[in-house]
Amino acid sequence: MAGLSTHVLDTSKGKPAAELKIKLYKIQNSERVLIKTVSTNEDGRVDEPLLSENNLEVAHYELLFFAGDYLKKHNKNLKQIFLDKIPIQFFVSNKSEHYHVPLLLSPFGYSTYRGS
Repeated sequence: MAGLSTHVLDTSKGKPAAELKIKLYKIQNSERVLIKTVSTNEDGRVDEPLLSENNLEVAHYELLFFAGDYLKKHNKNLKQIFLDKIPIQFFVSNKSEHYHVPLLLSPFGYSTYRGS
């Protein structure tokens, strides 16, 4: 199944990051064009693919994760927020493949990779 998906794990808590806002952009001629805004569910995932097989294009994209809002809400003892918005830019080179871009998040760092 081709398309684009994501999920977010809060590695400091060892559980999915629920209620984290994400914006998806397509980058055209150095300009970001907003495609959609979603929030993660209780499983740290969005309820449907970010882009279906029919809507995925060979193009540059950006996922913008609103980590600061999530971290403030779910870490009451945190005095200052280090991470605010986390942009992940990537290129889809084959629209017949599935692209999964997860975010592993903690209050002071993050990582990502191309999943399956």
